[in-house]
Amino acid sequence: MNFSFAPPEPLAYFDSLVQSDAGFPLLEAAAALGHMQDPALDVQAVLSEHDAWTARLRARLPADASPLPRLIALNRFFYQELGFAGNINDYYAPSNSFVHQVMESRRGIPISLAVIWLELAQAIGLDACGVSFPGHFLIKISMNAGQAVIDPMNGQSFSGEELKEMLAPFRSHSRSGADFEPPLGLYLQAAPARDTLARMLRNLKEIYKSQKQAAQWLAVQERLVRLLPQEWSEYRDRGLAHAMLGNHAQALEDLECYVGQASDGIDAEAVSGQVDQLRSQLRSRRQSN
Repeated sequence: MNFSFAPPEPLAYFDSLVQSDAGFPLLEAAAALGHMQDPALDVQAVLSEHDAWTARLRARLPADASPLPRLIALNRFFYQELGFAGNINDYYAPSNSFVHQVMESRRGIPISLAVIWLELAQAIGLDACGVSFPGHFLIKISMNAGQAVIDPMNGQSFSGEELKEMLAPFRSHSRSGADFEPPLGLYLQAAPARDTLARMLRNLKEIYKSQKQAAQWLAVQERLVRLLPQEWSEYRDRGLAHAMLGNHAQALEDLECYVGQASDGIDAEAVSGQVDQLRSQLRSRRQSN
């Protein structure tokens, strides 16, 4: 008897990966975003290549190596031998957010490089996590002497003063007008895997929205809604993408959902106006048919 196996449809596959926060498979879920570019992408082949890198790195480390030698070996392997670096010449290219393309080109942005680096770090026993720092995703690693904060673009560590300088443009102001400087540690919390994946998708959202690539924007929104099912603004944005594509019924459903669930949103009135317009367009279409 012959058996055939059909791979799951990309959205169903993605949905299965992001159901639970327990054991969230960040690298696999990030690699699965590549289905937006290539529905036939073999995610398991991408993971197998990463596994091969892990095996090469592990073979070079004694079992009793302390964190510092492990970190030095990892950075040498990742940035020098494999040649990963930031894509500073084409920073806003969508390819920088697709793990399979970053692994092929060895060029990416901080968050995609961090996802690949972190999987290696954790596989060799380093206590490392991502940090959703404003404007620049970072890596935090626990060492014997304390914590280090690393730039995923090049593996270099940041001093506290450098981090404060990076934070300065994001400082808020109090109502009295006096500067308010949030404590640095507030911005160095470990980023949950779900939040990291959401940030990757929102990077892509901003690119596709600015370029008015509605089909690609919709593909991003389909995943954000599945990843963050209680984030009503993502339903709104999926509705706007549908509207841009002329999918009025689907747009109406999503925008009605947003107005119903986020009636206190600052744009709820404007979205209600769009809902009324879509209802009118659909009534006119039905009457003309």
